[in-house]
Amino acid sequence: MVAKKQQIAVIGAGLMGHGIALTLARAGQYVAITDPFEEARASVSGRIRQSMEAMGDDEHVITKALKMIEIFDSTAGAVREADVVFEAAPEKLDLKRKIFAEVEEHAPDDCILASNTSVMPITQIMSELRLKNRAVGTHWWNPPHMIPLVEVVKTEWTDPEVAQAMFDLLADAGKTPVMVEKDVPGFIGNRLQHALWREAVSLVENGICEAEDVDTVVKSCFGRRLAVLGPLENADLVGTDLTLDIHENVLHDLESRKGPSPYLEKLVAEGRLGMKSGEGFRKWTVEEADAVRARVARHLRELDTILKD
Repeated sequence: MVAKKQQIAVIGAGLMGHGIALTLARAGQYVAITDPFEEARASVSGRIRQSMEAMGDDEHVITKALKMIEIFDSTAGAVREADVVFEAAPEKLDLKRKIFAEVEEHAPDDCILASNTSVMPITQIMSELRLKNRAVGTHWWNPPHMIPLVEVVKTEWTDPEVAQAMFDLLADAGKTPVMVEKDVPGFIGNRLQHALWREAVSLVENGICEAEDVDTVVKSCFGRRLAVLGPLENADLVGTDLTLDIHENVLHDLESRKGPSPYLEKLVAEGRLGMKSGEGFRKWTVEEADAVRARVARHLRELDTILKD
């Protein structure tokens, strides 16, 4: 049974930090949130409200959650009585190390320390801590308050009880945690996602199809069942013998280069950065980009409702 009204500190009030904070406050935990930028601190309550409204929460739920959140103007103040600290700073190793040095200076020695990162090795982030056994990685997916998965990443030093306590806290907050037993770049989710992306880029790079065709194929066939049928479940469904036959005929021809695609590097060098620049693998108007974002948010809300029924 996970205790309620624990003291949770969130370092960083941006996109990830505000979502982590609202998720835990919504689950009945006290949250102390801070950010080095005054503008982020001043706007975080409003952004939390907007996110909860977008999720369909009523005024009673929103007000109750906001009452569980206190905004601090310093890391020292936010972590002083913390049971758990979530760091949600930008993906810069030196910055994350600096934050944890400050956290460890002011937080209780029995406080669990968690770094939110998509691909950075947790071992590198936590290597300079005085008490390394209480540190884990927690990879929340964007948007953190809507995507169920959180990957709990152990380092070689992590106390198993610490990792399990984090797992239980996240499950109690309505997330779907998984335990990553070895700290590898990309953990589980991003290794799988970018294996797919590598082949997708290669198909376009080699003139096999257009970018739109890649996306259409994924969305119109196997992508439709991924939410309810994982790849290894699917392999067992069709049979491991058939899976082996397919691999013997296909794997040798899949993209296997170790580094990034030269085609992708060329896009970046030319300033074709995707929706934010108006062109990436394909061209985007502002209206088209906004429509995609709205479609994704709507799909996540609808899917969450369907899977809970």
